[in-house]
Amino acid sequence: MVREGRERLATLSQAPGTSVYGEDLVEIDDKQYRVWDPFRSKLAAAILKGLSEVPISNGDKILYLGAASGTTASHVSDIVGERGRVYCIEFAQRSFRDLVNNGCRDRPNMTPIFQDARFPTRYRSIVQEVDTIYSDVAQPDQARILSENIQTYLKDSGDFLMAVKARSVDVSRDPSAIFNQEKQVLESKGHRIAEMIRLDPFEMDHCMIRGSK
Repeated sequence: MVREGRERLATLSQAPGTSVYGEDLVEIDDKQYRVWDPFRSKLAAAILKGLSEVPISNGDKILYLGAASGTTASHVSDIVGERGRVYCIEFAQRSFRDLVNNGCRDRPNMTPIFQDARFPTRYRSIVQEVDTIYSDVAQPDQARILSENIQTYLKDSGDFLMAVKARSVDVSRDPSAIFNQEKQVLESKGHRIAEMIRLDPFEMDHCMIRGSK
């Protein structure tokens, strides 16, 4: 969308009139859009940095690992729409409370799940097979965690996105080396990597990895 003479990323709101994290709400042709802040969302940052494909579409089922307070998850909710579903995994109590109160309360297509992404079988009774997994868990073994969730929940033709925070893996090493290491871990487990996008200046020492099962 273009607003005030400049382009800004936005999603068509699934909960008109509600703001999740203080984002601007914009009315265009009797529809309400939510401005998507790339400094608050790694997925928005990746899109603006040139991510060639966003494997999230209307009607999709998404497993979101590390949903936090729901900032990005709420925009994913907008994209998948009424026919879609976003399973939101979060283990930090405060973040989960904010997720429920600020994100999921007005969005029936979001399912908050208070669980640890390191143990994917613990939410098997809730989560169905999904089209895409989005991972933002900021753990030293985040590639392994993602891979186990891929094996458990991602359909054969499914895709994944992983936001890598280099400092969560090793604060002493060069971020580029860590990004390549995480890529190699995923490849060693049989997953195909399509692209890697550095997220600077929106998120320093971060990278988005897109791939498939």
